[in-house]
Amino acid sequence: MRFTDVWFSRTLRFAIGVEEESGRYYLSIPVANRMVDHEEYYEIDPATFEHFGTDPDAASAFADRCRNREVDDLLFHEPGRDRGVPT
Repeated sequence: MRFTDVWFSRTLRFAIGVEEESGRYYLSIPVANRMVDHEEYYEIDPATFEHFGTDPDAASAFADRCRNREVDDLLFHEPGRDRGVPT
């Protein structure tokens, strides 16, 4: 999978973009475990992608839901045992 960020916020700690091979859209958040810092990618539909691109507050609210693990059914990859925590 090749994730390409289209827009990101260092302050709000999330990015939105497209997974190049499938054309699916995502919002990602940084996470860290004992071994590595990485990102979790949550699938969003095209309309949500467009909305988040013009409304960072809405995207930030969704990123908070991701950090709280409320939308894990949208993850591109199932997390491992040492999932880590949002950073």
